[in-house]
Amino acid sequence: MNIREKIQSFESLTLIKEAAFSSNSLGRKIKEKDDDIRTCYMVDRDRIIQSKSFRRLKHKTQVYIKTSGDHYRTRLTHTLEVAQVARNIGVGIGLNENLIEAIALGHDLGHVAFAHTGEEVLNGYLEGGFRHNEQSARVVTKLENDGKGLNLTQEVINGIINHSGLGTVKDIITLEGVVVKVSDKMAYLNHDIDDSIRAGLLRKEDLPKDIVRILGDNSTERLNTLIKDFIKTSNFNIKNGIKEVGLSKEINEAMIELRKYMFKNIYLGNTLKVERNKAKFILSQLIKYFENNPNEMPDIYVDIVEKEGLQRGVADYIAGMSDDYCLLLFNRIFVPKVVIDL
Repeated sequence: MNIREKIQSFESLTLIKEAAFSSNSLGRKIKEKDDDIRTCYMVDRDRIIQSKSFRRLKHKTQVYIKTSGDHYRTRLTHTLEVAQVARNIGVGIGLNENLIEAIALGHDLGHVAFAHTGEEVLNGYLEGGFRHNEQSARVVTKLENDGKGLNLTQEVINGIINHSGLGTVKDIITLEGVVVKVSDKMAYLNHDIDDSIRAGLLRKEDLPKDIVRILGDNSTERLNTLIKDFIKTSNFNIKNGIKEVGLSKEINEAMIELRKYMFKNIYLGNTLKVERNKAKFILSQLIKYFENNPNEMPDIYVDIVEKEGLQRGVADYIAGMSDDYCLLLFNRIFVPKVVIDL
């Protein structure tokens, strides 16, 4: 028995029967030989961490554009916080931690520079719209590894593409995917409140009193409330033969109201309007430039233009850029160079 088989045997002893067992995975689009040490979900996790798209997350905005402080979240630190929350929940229920971690680490690979503003710009540009969850799936299936994709398992790809929004979970094929979907909201709501207070754009006293009463008045209390409620509610469901994981009605409604508050006052409110408009201008100019000069994009995107059309190729290129790279390109293309006459 090799190490992978020992891990799979351990899964059979420790996970609930409703969990996703690596030995029963739906597999990959291109069949591969099993690893001797790692389960298929461990392999997926490692491929995501080693990808270029994952490394670029450290220079992509979570909420605040080009912040000067070291302690504001980036898209990378958000991703790590989601993985932390989701794994804690998974352990509490008895689900597959490795699958949870792989989905969590890959869920935002397709997010655009400049946070929600970048997605808004590409959504208005690309025919049929642009959604970061679909782009994340496109990254791992097509764009990474020089256009070959990462050949991940179906369970991980399904969790990535269905992580976004607060709607139905009927399209998610594993309970682990549902855990990541909700953990994403738990993580960003709490750390975005923390960052907003640090930036002086929100006071703790501004948060709706009813929500504070239910969830708690600081990040630690809110996360503890959400995580414990998710575990308790899910374990109750499983124990009673209901294959559903999630929050109780009261806690879920409170989280939805908190999300609405943050979208109205921070994400889409007037607080960051000036910075959002600057980002929109930069991205719009870059889109126009590469539409007129597609051959200046890297070869992989030129190839996409030839096979899938100009919009798709430009959108893929723009979506992959970090905030820093967008600014660098904008300056290189549009800002006049200073010539000093000595």
